[in-house]
Amino acid sequence: MESLKQKVALITGGSKGIGFGIAQALLEEGVNVVITSRHDASAKDAAKKLNSGHRSKAIAVGIEADVRSLESQQQAVQAVLDQFHQLDIVIANAGLGHFASIEDLTTEQWHDTIDTNLTGVFYTIKSTVEALKLSKGYFITISSLAGTNFFAKGSAYNASKFGLTGFTQAVMLDLRQHDIKVSTIMPGSVATYFNNHEPNDQDAWKIQIEDIGELVVDLVKMNPRTLPSKIEVRPTKPPTK
Repeated sequence: MESLKQKVALITGGSKGIGFGIAQALLEEGVNVVITSRHDASAKDAAKKLNSGHRSKAIAVGIEADVRSLESQQQAVQAVLDQFHQLDIVIANAGLGHFASIEDLTTEQWHDTIDTNLTGVFYTIKSTVEALKLSKGYFITISSLAGTNFFAKGSAYNASKFGLTGFTQAVMLDLRQHDIKVSTIMPGSVATYFNNHEPNDQDAWKIQIEDIGELVVDLVKMNPRTLPSKIEVRPTKPPTK
């Protein structure tokens, strides 16, 4: 198993939820972590919490960046390279959802979902691919079980996640010739702040953010000859009604 000490990770949308859980897990392994948020204060507050809550010598840094902007993503990556001079792990985690019947879904909601969940990941890999070539690094996207399972009022979200799942698998085939590993993780119900939810005791049956963090650590520490390129993960048992 590969040591992760002194490696550098960039996590989009890392100020809370799944991204925050992944950051916690990587920090414990000695990975320096840069998390992004659309809001500078949120990114810096989350980095402060991360730095006070782990035992390794690694550090967390929070910066403002918007995955919907290629220029913003490029600036974020340059900030990582300026401080750490390398980039080994990229987690394309930033995402959102608008849920409504196609009759009620607005064009603004459609574009916000696609621009964040799909185009934002395109901008993320375009901004980081040269650095990942140098490090022979790892690119991981956070898709969803909604990337293979459609549901009513999910047209925008399903489209973004179906697209992301296919996009990531094609990128995997493009980049493995450069010794870059590419995976997509497709979680089911996770106890996060997604869609204005507030995590609570009733979420105990759901996947927890630390579970996804543990999964990411397992992936990046795996022998490089083996690549789990698409991982579905769901709660073991849903609550009884």
